[in-house]
Amino acid sequence: MRDRLNIHPPEAAPAETRLQLIEAAGQVFAEVGFQNATVREICRRAGANVAAVNYHFGDKETLYVEVIRYSHQKAYDKYPLFLDVRPDAPAEKRLHAFVHSLLLRIFEKGSTAWHGRVMSREMIEPTAAMDSLVEERMRPMALELSQLVAEIMKCPAGDDRVMSCGLSIVSQCVFYHHCQPVITRLFPRMQSMDAQGIAQLADHITRFSMAAMKHMAPAKN
Repeated sequence: MRDRLNIHPPEAAPAETRLQLIEAAGQVFAEVGFQNATVREICRRAGANVAAVNYHFGDKETLYVEVIRYSHQKAYDKYPLFLDVRPDAPAEKRLHAFVHSLLLRIFEKGSTAWHGRVMSREMIEPTAAMDSLVEERMRPMALELSQLVAEIMKCPAGDDRVMSCGLSIVSQCVFYHHCQPVITRLFPRMQSMDAQGIAQLADHITRFSMAAMKHMAPAKN
C-alpha cells in the first residue's frame, strides 16, 4: 500500500522527523488554527516530504491531537501544577503556586510560546480533540484545584461554591491573557508581562480569590 502511495520514511531518523513535524505543526496551528492549517505548510516548515504526515500520523486530525498532548505535557514539565511548593504547604501558598504556574504557561514567550497559543485556540475554536484533552489533562487539574478550594472554604469538594470559585480563579488568569489588547490600551503600565509582572499578577489574583472564598465560606455553627 505504501509503495503504491509512494509514502516512504524521510531521511532523518523517524523519531526526529516525528518531533519536527509536531513542532512545525504546533507553530502552524497556533498561527492559523486547525481548519486553515495545511499539511503542505507543516511539512515545509519541518523540512520533511509532504507524505511525512501520513507516514507518521495518518492524517492531519491525528497530528493535531498529538500536538495538543505534546504542548500540554511540555508546558507542565516546565511549570508543574504547583511549581516547587510542597503538598503540605499552607493552602494559600499552594493556591499562589497554582495561579503562578498557570500564568507562566499562558504567558510563555520565546520558541515555546506556541504551546500556549495553540491551547488558547482550542479553547476558542474547539475541535474533536477537546474531549480527550479534557479527560486526560484538564479534569485532573480541575480536581486538584477543587480539592484545594474546598480545603480553603472548609466545605465538600462537590459544593457548588467550590466549583464557582475554582472557575473564577482560572477565569481571572485567562482574562488577563485573552483581553490583553484591551487591558494594555486601558492601562498602558500593564504592557509588559515579564517575570516580575506575572509574579505581581499572581499575588493579586491569589489575594483577591482568598478574600472572596473566605467571604463565601459556610458560616461556622
